[in-house]
Amino acid sequence: MFVRRDKLLKQVEETIALVPITVLIGARQVGKTTFLKNLTLQKPSLYLVGQDPDVAFLFTQVTTIESYLKINLHPELDGFLLLDEFQFIADISTTLKLLVDLHPKLKIICSGSSSLEIIQHVEESLAGRVHIIDVYSLSFSEYLRFQNEELFTLYNKYDSCTADEIVDSKIKYYFDEYLIYGGLPRIALTKGEQPKIQMLDDIYKTYLLRDVRSYVKNEDAVGFNKLLVMLASQIGNMINVHELANTTGLVYRKCEDYIFLLEQMFIIKLVQPFFTNKRKVILKMKKVYFTDIGLRNIIFANFVKLDRRTDSGAIFENIIFLELMRKIPSYAKIYFYRTKDGSEVDFIVDDLKNKYAFETKYKSFIKMINLKSLIGLQNIESLAKSFIISKNLNASEDKTRFVQGYLTEKIELLG
Repeated sequence: MFVRRDKLLKQVEETIALVPITVLIGARQVGKTTFLKNLTLQKPSLYLVGQDPDVAFLFTQVTTIESYLKINLHPELDGFLLLDEFQFIADISTTLKLLVDLHPKLKIICSGSSSLEIIQHVEESLAGRVHIIDVYSLSFSEYLRFQNEELFTLYNKYDSCTADEIVDSKIKYYFDEYLIYGGLPRIALTKGEQPKIQMLDDIYKTYLLRDVRSYVKNEDAVGFNKLLVMLASQIGNMINVHELANTTGLVYRKCEDYIFLLEQMFIIKLVQPFFTNKRKVILKMKKVYFTDIGLRNIIFANFVKLDRRTDSGAIFENIIFLELMRKIPSYAKIYFYRTKDGSEVDFIVDDLKNKYAFETKYKSFIKMINLKSLIGLQNIESLAKSFIISKNLNASEDKTRFVQGYLTEKIELLG
């Protein structure tokens, strides 16, 4: 079953109009292959998989792949080459550069699952010719579309000012489900709690462990598994590498390297601190989030409903972080703010023109409240707007707005 992902499609359409090479990168199972195979393009297209040895051989010589494309794509290479898992092809960046330089009508859309290899391939030789698009698991609206097209259509009629009592209860139900099982497309298409958990376990063991373990030394396997569980237990918190090393039995440098590996494999995201006064703000430690909450929950081995668990606030914060990551342009940054005296704001979004503060609260509110940490940040930093993301309240006063979690992607940031 194919379900359109309009936002990703728009990004790709805008990119191919500007540069000859588009690269989609993201974790396995986020839908890159399905997206490529179902692209509807205005010119002829050819789909190839770089992991296939026969395909990789075609790229060993530019003349070989040229001849192949003239026969199988277009005599003048006037079309789209769709190259999945392109990082498996040796010296691919040089070949792609020569292809697009020799054939201006050719457009290439690549995908890959590990930025460790991709960064090595998409290097200086492709400067000015390539744009990279990060592909994440489904946003909530996309997840909703996978469940029910009519609910998705209804959801699109809402905006960030829509009151909670107006929103269809089924949309809230699916948001609760999304908070537990995440947004991997195969999970969204799987019906039932137990089948979803089984599918997540299969994805975790078959794809994540297989890919990541190829970089982990055998003697570090136990410590690495402990590290995964420790990171899953600390979402929304600052991580202390020394403590993680002591707990997992890994030496500090290896622990640091494996955290870097997990980020490069798109399993976790680390968030840097924002500061206006270096003396007052904690500078070194970063906060950790998982790129899919279902994957985090299978590692953490907990699929209990949110109202019966102690990490519900952290899960909610992780989901809001991901919604913001999908929303902002690639040049914008997300930080967290925390001073040494304990004042904290979950997120600061900086789009290079304006700054926005976001605080998440997994609770219901009857009326607006003032948060000391937000007020403190507003007093020292020029913020375009502040948002408090909660379960139910939708209200506004001055530059602060309460918005329900399921409407996060509806928030309009200033241009």
